[in-house]
Amino acid sequence: MEIKIPDQLSTLGHPQRLAIFRLLMRRYPDRVPAGEIATALGVKASTMSAYLALLMRADLVRQRRAGTSMLYSINMTTVQSLFGYLFSDCCRGRPDICMPFSTGTVPMPDRKHNVLFICVGNSARSIFAESVLRKTAGDRFNAYSAGTRPASRLNPFAMQLLQDKGHDISVLRSKDISEFSGPDAPHFDFVFTVCDQAANEECPAWEGQPVSGHWGIPDPARATGNDAQKALAFHRAYRALKHRIGLFTALNLESLNRIAIQNSVDEIGRANLEERA
Repeated sequence: MEIKIPDQLSTLGHPQRLAIFRLLMRRYPDRVPAGEIATALGVKASTMSAYLALLMRADLVRQRRAGTSMLYSINMTTVQSLFGYLFSDCCRGRPDICMPFSTGTVPMPDRKHNVLFICVGNSARSIFAESVLRKTAGDRFNAYSAGTRPASRLNPFAMQLLQDKGHDISVLRSKDISEFSGPDAPHFDFVFTVCDQAANEECPAWEGQPVSGHWGIPDPARATGNDAQKALAFHRAYRALKHRIGLFTALNLESLNRIAIQNSVDEIGRANLEERA
């Protein structure tokens, strides 16, 4: 393993290869098409292919074929070994030097937790998630949502669906993610991206190391057809998020440490739900 460490660090030393690695880490456990990565980072397809080949040669990224597409994901086993080597060898296993590594076995505090859901427009999917969590487990969680490029208004199909489901839509508005990065912003225990595009983007570093997850849901606003067909797309997105949030709220957070909670969050992201069929 030690023989590979210099190659892996050298591979990650290139800015654009590091950007690919960081994007795939944000999208974990998703498998992402090369074209989507290239578009998100503004890299030519031929250049992206070369960068991915080097990342695979360093065993940091895995490739899998799906039909005619090649999908890429983080090789988490290798990444964990790399980080573990740096911690044990370079930091000598000292938590006072490498503090981020000392928090994984600490239990979650027994209190009401703050949860932020992020998408691009903050007009449907993240609004769904905020509303569902507030209604189903508002006694245990404070629910928030934001967008990386928020829309000027909430999607009318989404608002009608939430109203029909008995949610209070008077408290909802489209918000920029910057609202939650200032000194007076809430301290977040959990941050979830619910659309692939938001996860592909650079988001602010959240203080306090919240548990993070990617629960990508296809954008219902892109649905075509008549109003009934469009409304069906919003119903599917709502049901998928409600199911994932149900799995999340069923976790006994007070009895689990951060590593166990993070693993559970990732497993929920892997769920073979309707929107991934």
